[in-house]
Amino acid sequence: MMSRIDRRFAAVRAEGRAALVTFVMGGDPDLATSLALVKALPAAGADIIEIGMPFTDPMADGPAIQAAGLRALKQGTTLARTLDLVRAFRGGDGDTPVILMGYYNPIYIYGVERFLADARAAGVDGLIVVDLPPEEDEELCLPALRAGLSFIRLATPTTDDLRLPAVLANTSGFVYYVSITGITGARTPDFTEVAAAVDRIKRHTHLPVVVGFGVKSGAHAAAVARGADGVVVGSALVEALRRSLDGEERATAGTVPAVTTLVAELAAGVRSVAGGNGQPPADGSHLLEEV
Repeated sequence: MMSRIDRRFAAVRAEGRAALVTFVMGGDPDLATSLALVKALPAAGADIIEIGMPFTDPMADGPAIQAAGLRALKQGTTLARTLDLVRAFRGGDGDTPVILMGYYNPIYIYGVERFLADARAAGVDGLIVVDLPPEEDEELCLPALRAGLSFIRLATPTTDDLRLPAVLANTSGFVYYVSITGITGARTPDFTEVAAAVDRIKRHTHLPVVVGFGVKSGAHAAAVARGADGVVVGSALVEALRRSLDGEERATAGTVPAVTTLVAELAAGVRSVAGGNGQPPADGSHLLEEV
């Protein structure tokens, strides 16, 4: 049986384009606004939604996402409440894939088996946990796969051909290529280098390869979409949200529209590019599904 993630990538490939993957921090700037925002993302053009699990020490994230996590924590957002957010979203949307992204510590404290059961019940489709390398797959990756959740691994510019097989061994759903070395939102990637890196990764896997870190505009999204199966945007959306807040970091009437307007621009950029890796392969290999 194909997962929501598999079905969504099959659908966008049938349209001859890449997928738009949007990241927002769960509970930022408050739980009610966060839910309203997540509910609005698909209509704005998001194909897949990543929801950040707030954490006090997000070592891979830049200032924008760090600040978003602190805003969410200040509002009392816990891992349990993040799962409630997904559950509430699922009440009105049974199709859009939802991925939780973050760090292992909150999951470990919550309890791995309990977390996986609750995430599955809430409607989570996959996990990105950036601080668990392949050598620690027994901690969370393999239990997640057994629970029916995709475990999405990151590959970076320093992941060479010797390391890639280990990175890809238990990866499912898609591969997330980090287009720059360093933290999220740090700078704009070299799109020619990104396309070459995606091609290299694709020689090792049939999974979709999506690209994130540093994509900030519709033009950037279009440039990445020419060579990748998906484009991830996070820091730019989180910054758009931040700029919409009042002086005390509270939501305003413009908060949700500030984010969805940018999502619509990004979606237009992705959809402006046809062919390339967004074109279904003639042999039908885009319909391969994870077991």
